[in-house]
Amino acid sequence: MPNKFNRSGGPIVKNSFIRNAFNLLVFTFIIIVIGKYVIVAQSPITGDWKADARPEKLEKNGKIHISFERKTENGHNQNGNSYSFDELSGLSREQTQNGRVSFSIVREAGTVECEGTFTNGKGLGTFRFVPNQSFFSGMKSRGFDFEKSERKHEDGFENRILSAALLNITTALADDLLSANFGKLDVDDLFKAAIFKVDSKFMVEMKNSGFPNLTLEDLVKARIFKIDADYVRQVHEMGFSEKGFESLVKFRIFKVTPEFLGELKAAGLKDLDSEDIVKCRIFKIDAEFVRKARAQDPNATIEDMVKMKIGVHRIKVTI
Repeated sequence: MPNKFNRSGGPIVKNSFIRNAFNLLVFTFIIIVIGKYVIVAQSPITGDWKADARPEKLEKNGKIHISFERKTENGHNQNGNSYSFDELSGLSREQTQNGRVSFSIVREAGTVECEGTFTNGKGLGTFRFVPNQSFFSGMKSRGFDFEKSERKHEDGFENRILSAALLNITTALADDLLSANFGKLDVDDLFKAAIFKVDSKFMVEMKNSGFPNLTLEDLVKARIFKIDADYVRQVHEMGFSEKGFESLVKFRIFKVTPEFLGELKAAGLKDLDSEDIVKCRIFKIDAEFVRKARAQDPNATIEDMVKMKIGVHRIKVTI
């Protein structure tokens, strides 16, 4: 085909070629950028899994413990959780005795697909996790950006999104926590809430029990040490309503029960602060010991009783 010329006699092919090349370059750049984004968001995350379904290893509620492990730049990352067989699509209790298995854990955050073998109740194999991009986009719109972490020891974006699936982090959990108006929360708070079963109901109950300024860290402590609204009420009824939340934590650590407080009050110890009560537990000062100590010294304080316990107290003699 003959070349086309413009009015000055020059070819217009060169300009057309440059324009087409530029358009192709722009299109290629878009494909690269979009393609990279899709690869990052959708590429499978792989690793190994192992489980023990022997009768003596199954939990009382029938759940099976499965451990997932990945090799990372910083070493190994391990995530172990207990699952009911209803959560394991394609795996029954009978299949965990012997033979090859293929099962999956389907979550809002994505799907964990597992392949492997069970031998005499002990299983191992490989897994691949395909994240659900729409879930993480929805979480980001709620203020939970999984690409960011406030943790001092960074565990990596891929490990965070895998953990979101294994711990069953959901948008419903995020909405529930946000509804309690507990201030700014981040992704790490989601994990804490899921692990320690902190929800808006528990948040509100603890707020209304006399602790309106508790943080999520405080609520995690409350779950760890089994401090709930009922326990707070019992302690308040014993006359300790003015004490702070950390006092309740100490009470739980040293097994201070409402019954123990009642026994101390019945033995004549009143107006005690939390430190005195904790000392009573540490040094095993019970109601019987209080009565014996007061029989020797009617004015004996907690400090005096502690000294009696360790053998350095001298009874005061009034002349």
